[in-house]
Amino acid sequence: MRVTLNEVNLQAQLKCRVQYKYSSHANPTVLSHEQRCFPMKQFSRLALLGLMLGCWATASERQVTAAHPAAAGTVRPNILWIVAEDMGPELSRHNIPELHTPTLDRLARRGMQYRNTFTVTPVCSTSRSSFMTGMYAMSIDAHNHRSHRDGKTPLPAGVQLVTDLFRESGYRTANLKKLTSAPQTNRFFRGTGKTDWNFTYPKGRQPFDLNRWAQLKANQPFLAQLNFSETHRGRSWNQAHRHIAQPARPAHVKIPPYYPDHPVTRAVWAQYLNGVMAVDKKVQFVLEQLKQDGLEQNTIIVFMSDHGRAMPRAKQWPYDSGLRIPLLIYWPENNPQLPPPHGFRRGAMAQQMVSSLDITATLLAFAGINKPPNLQGRVLLGNTAEPERQYVFGGRDRGDETVLSIRTVRSQRFRYLRNRFPEKPFLQLNRYKEAEYPILGLMRHLHAQGQLRGVPARYLEPQRPAEELYDLEVDPYEVNNLAGNPKYANIQQRLATALAEWIRRIDDRGQQPEPPEITQYWEERMRRTYDQRLQTRPADWFLRHPALGPYAQR
Repeated sequence: MRVTLNEVNLQAQLKCRVQYKYSSHANPTVLSHEQRCFPMKQFSRLALLGLMLGCWATASERQVTAAHPAAAGTVRPNILWIVAEDMGPELSRHNIPELHTPTLDRLARRGMQYRNTFTVTPVCSTSRSSFMTGMYAMSIDAHNHRSHRDGKTPLPAGVQLVTDLFRESGYRTANLKKLTSAPQTNRFFRGTGKTDWNFTYPKGRQPFDLNRWAQLKANQPFLAQLNFSETHRGRSWNQAHRHIAQPARPAHVKIPPYYPDHPVTRAVWAQYLNGVMAVDKKVQFVLEQLKQDGLEQNTIIVFMSDHGRAMPRAKQWPYDSGLRIPLLIYWPENNPQLPPPHGFRRGAMAQQMVSSLDITATLLAFAGINKPPNLQGRVLLGNTAEPERQYVFGGRDRGDETVLSIRTVRSQRFRYLRNRFPEKPFLQLNRYKEAEYPILGLMRHLHAQGQLRGVPARYLEPQRPAEELYDLEVDPYEVNNLAGNPKYANIQQRLATALAEWIRRIDDRGQQPEPPEITQYWEERMRRTYDQRLQTRPADWFLRHPALGPYAQR
């Protein structure tokens, strides 16, 4: 067999990679003289070739057997990890009016859907900090939105990005941006490459190896993350209707009861559904690419969102509307070398309680990588599957300049929330939302006119309850607070106790406030960014905002 010098260099790098690992992202372990990787010029080419071939075989074997002895000799699957931004669990298979998601529906039927899946937090940076490490954001001091961006705050010792765990096991990792070179389609069919973590990744290193779809086939096995932004507020949201065949009709959508039933509300909700349908179209494109490249038979597909909807009382709020997400897991069909894991039921809609941390743990299991002892997620499938959760936990803390602290626990039927600052109003000032959420402008306008009534009016009250309890079986929108109701006292106490125990067990860093200079920084930054815009816009701005898509008044 002919081995080129480039192959020898690659083998040398692999040998270096498996001979040591970082004890933490901040402090690399000091290497002994025997562990250092010497420059090629210090060896004769013949001696190096013999050394590297022998060590490469040993290292390759170690990558599999050290993590999962049963995986030795089996195919190591590729994993395509698709993450929609700010998308709730809405799929057309759940009879959502005006929504058509044929690709995701088909993926669910051919794979497995987890209907009760929740993120740890309801905003991108804290949620991504959680599922990219398998740790609660509150455990690793990543719970405040857009925090620790000073380049001086590494992950705690013993905590790693899931991508680094995959790389140590011989995988290549990707955060895909460019999906195609075709000029007529590459502006829409692309990923965002989003990271948005509340910690510092080590200087001089990259968290992903690749960023282009064309690189995947030659770099197997791979873990490739692909982020889509059509359900996130901004240009992609505003233009989502342009990319789908049948945009939603606002008059026919079903809106939650905590919003006023108004053409603005219906327009924003319809455009959200248009965003979901645009995501569905992009997933269809990706699945076709997998097939064209001959990768569909050995690629697991995981589809999820980074948190719930980008809507008032959803994003940044730890109710189902802000935490509940879709989760679809597709296992390749008709591949005897890659049999489905134990517990996988094709076409099933599982009802068990799932945390986004469990997705992290399960991806590792799919690759035959042992879960780190401190990782807080549970494996869902396979021979290492763990007991189902009785509860999922979550919360929120500072979001931009808005300082709140909420913790929540969810069972199959009930959600309990504890508000640390009930004296602060529900619609406490958040300039980003005041600028980008027309429904908020509508609600404030109606309130000022004395026309906001019923459930929506509650969100303009000056205070919030210290505790909240909702029966999701009869109150799926979480509007009837049962906290303090004697009939539910035992349930409230049980959930409050479980929440307190979880806070203690994970050593919740949110029990200590951020330094005042940080909150002051965000107050000043958001004031500089938004105040002039907010003060000079017309009173009826919410009728014409781009977030209404094609339904905005012209």
